[in-house]
Parts: sequence; structure tokens; C-alpha cells
Amino acid sequence: MGPARWLRALGSWGAALGFLLALLPALALAPATGAAAADNPGATLSRQQAGKGGDITVKGTGWRPDALLMMLICGQATPARGVIGGTNACANADGRAVTTDSRGGFSKKLPVAEPPRPCPCVVHIATVTGEQAAADVVFEVAGHPVAALPKPPPGGRLAVLTGARLEGSSGVLTWFGAPPARTIVFTVGNLGSTPVKDPLFSLGTSHGVFAPQWEDRQWHGTVAPGKKARIRLDAELSAGAHGDYQVAVKYAGKVLVEQPWGVGRPWGVTFFWLLLCVVVPAAVFRIGMAVVDKAGPRAARAAGRSWRRRNARPGPAPRMPAFRRPGRADAPPQPSTATALPWFTPDTAPSENHPVEKHPTTKGNS
Repeated sequence: MGPARWLRALGSWGAALGFLLALLPALALAPATGAAAADNPGATLSRQQAGKGGDITVKGTGWRPDALLMMLICGQATPARGVIGGTNACANADGRAVTTDSRGGFSKKLPVAEPPRPCPCVVHIATVTGEQAAADVVFEVAGHPVAALPKPPPGGRLAVLTGARLEGSSGVLTWFGAPPARTIVFTVGNLGSTPVKDPLFSLGTSHGVFAPQWEDRQWHGTVAPGKKARIRLDAELSAGAHGDYQVAVKYAGKVLVEQPWGVGRPWGVTFFWLLLCVVVPAAVFRIGMAVVDKAGPRAARAAGRSWRRRNARPGPAPRMPAFRRPGRADAPPQPSTATALPWFTPDTAPSENHPVEKHPTTKGNS
């Protein structure tokens, strides 16, 4: 290759390298921009007020790309305090699911329905899977009752200081369908000015896209102002549960922590059913054979018993009689098969006791 070709090749490689170097800053900034946008999810409504039976258009920005969201109209809620009653205060039957695009945005129509709790109301948007994110937009349902919000509980304000984790493991009984159990552990701090005594938490477990089932769990202890405490709450699923679950802890109407929980399939139950499918037919076959043996004729049963005795206690082999050739001295006499000659009757046939008389022949006169 001549010098000119070397120079042209170096120029081509240099141009490609320069293009990649120019593209690297854009590639580096793209994830950071998406992450920053996902930290501030928001939504806007086409109308701030509508009656039951109508619909509004919800547009969202700043969400995680390709995320599955759920939109609900909830009562007894404000953007500052969130949905106080949880999903029980929302019109769950008329909710809508939407998936964000590659930029974290979406646009979806939502039918207007009256929530089970009185207003003030909001349109509550929250992620269904993955990292938790939510946003509340003020909305007024025309003709729906309005009531004052319940007063916040007196005392301090708890906040999570460290991430949650699940402790515990599954035993042999869980492999055979026993309820899986874990302990969720996290650390909270009192950011208020008064102590928090025996706080009441809500523990919820959810499977897939279903809403969590909340249960009240009280932690016994006191968290002084400016202090922290380690919280341990026991979580248990139903018997035979398996798949991807999520454990969440809520305090004062606000979700504090969420932790995924993968539960293996109870293969012991499957093995038990397979074994049962083999044992039961074998037992039925044995019972049927016993019934046939009892209901058969006596001779067949006697022959079967003697055959089993012979097989159970083998005796000396039977001796075959010796083969005797005919004509030997010790052979029994054979009956005579001789028949009378045709020119003798049975009563005139010659015998040893009556010999045939011989008469002289006569010749003519000499």
C-alpha cells in the first residue's frame, strides 16, 4: 500500500473517531436527563372540574420511560397530604392504566367517577411496578359531597433513613406449600418536635399489578425527637403462594418503603400429586385383584394356593418313569391279535386239543 492510500485510510479513521467523540457527550447526558426527569413526575388535566359520566384527558411528563402507571380519582386527598385513605378512597373500578413512552410522557382519557370518600379530590397517578413514583393533581367532581380532611395524628413525624430489606428464608414446609414468611427491616427517624409512641404502621403485600392488601401492624416503642429506631415487621403470604410479590409499609397515609419479594414455586406439592397419581392406581389394582381372587371358583383358588405353595417352598423335582422297550423279559404280555383263517369257522378251527384227522386217500380199482 502506497503512502497516499495510508493517508486516505488514516483520514477516514480520524473522521470516524471524531464523530464518536462528538457523540459521547450526548450519550452521557441522555441517561442523566432521563433520571432527572424521573425524579420530578407530574401531570396536567384538560379540565379541573367535571361531573360523573364525563371524561378528562390526563397528560404526564417526567416519568420513567416505558413505565406502567395507574390513574385513579380519589377522595379525601390533597397534593400535600396525599390520599389519606389509600386506594380504599379511590374509584378503583373506573381507573385506567397507561404506559409511558421513551421520553417518560403519556396522554390518556380518564372517565369521571365519584370516589367512595367525599372531596377534596385528586387525580392520583402512581407507578405499578418498579421504582415507586406518584403524583396528585387537584380535581373537583361536580355534585360530589365535600368534607373537611381528618386532622393529622398528634406527635412527631417519621421518615425513613435507610433502605428496607427482607430477612428470613424458606424452610422445608414452604417447599410443600406452607405460607412463606419474611421480616421487613428498616430504620426511621423522628423529624418532629414531639416523641412518637407505639406508631401504627400499615403493611401491604401485592402480587403483579394488583393493589396491595393492607394490614395494621403496631410497633411497640418510643422514638424521641431527633432519634432513630429500627423497625421490624413480620410479613406472611397465603399457603402455596409463588411468584413476584412486593411488600410495602405505610405510615400516616404515606408509603415509607417498598421491597420486592420473589417466592419460589412449591415443587413439593407437585411431587406429592405425581406420587399420588402413581400410588392410587396401584392400590386400586391390588384391591381389584384381591376381589377377583376371592370371587373365583374354589378349584381355581385351590390351584392358585397350591401353585403359590410350590413356588414358595420348592420341593424335590418329580421323577419321570423309566422308558421300557417292548420285547424285554420284564415287559407285560401283549394281547394276541391273530384272526381266524377265512376257510375255518370259529367252532371248526383246529386247535391243539382236537387235531385234524387224516384219512387215507382212495384210488380207483386197480
